[in-house]
Amino acid sequence: MTIDWTHFTPWSALAGGVLIGLASAAFVLFNGRIAGISGILGGLLRPRGGDIGWRLAFIGGLIAAPLLYQQFAPLPLPPAQVDASTTTLLLAGLVVGIGTRYGAGCTSGHGVCGLSRLSPRSLAATLAFMLAGFATVFIIRHLMH
Repeated sequence: MTIDWTHFTPWSALAGGVLIGLASAAFVLFNGRIAGISGILGGLLRPRGGDIGWRLAFIGGLIAAPLLYQQFAPLPLPPAQVDASTTTLLLAGLVVGIGTRYGAGCTSGHGVCGLSRLSPRSLAATLAFMLAGFATVFIIRHLMH
């Protein structure tokens, strides 16, 4: 593996990480809730009274923010290339969804918010996510080709 140094952007990546951390901290501080995307989206699938508005606003912000940012600072994005079939992508999405249900959260909930709270459960979940990802990449790249 090599690093494409001409497209390596550590400062913007650091700024993005800081913004994610600040937004997660503000969300917990002002709402008392964890910014776990699977839990927020899942709450829309089984709504409770007075709980829908902030969830829709959160998901809407996730969609609108990059679109708005691109209006002021267009990014030279390379063309998207997906080397997988629609069936493979649907299966992968299903497996990830099942994993977030069994793991009681996703990478944003456990990896960002849970680890920052020093949650042992989130540490175990994040290690499981990462190990499963490493194993999947190894199997697909080295054993299946």
